[in-house]
Amino acid sequence: MTENIAPIIPAEFPELQALAWNRDVARPIPAKEAFALYERNWRFVDQKRLTAREKLLVEELANKFGHGVFLTNG
Repeated sequence: MTENIAPIIPAEFPELQALAWNRDVARPIPAKEAFALYERNWRFVDQKRLTAREKLLVEELANKFGHGVFLTNG
């Protein structure tokens, strides 16, 4: 993926879609907002359901917005 991360469509990522249950998952959200959703709600993510593409997304978001660090609550 590119250095500048485009807005993310939650419906394209199963676990992000679950985290974004209270919004239109077909509507793109800023990458920084997606990172905050993952980080704040990581305890609800079923890591066994993460696709390779979604794992890559989480890693890329952590590198871009978390300076390589992904904080979890557990």
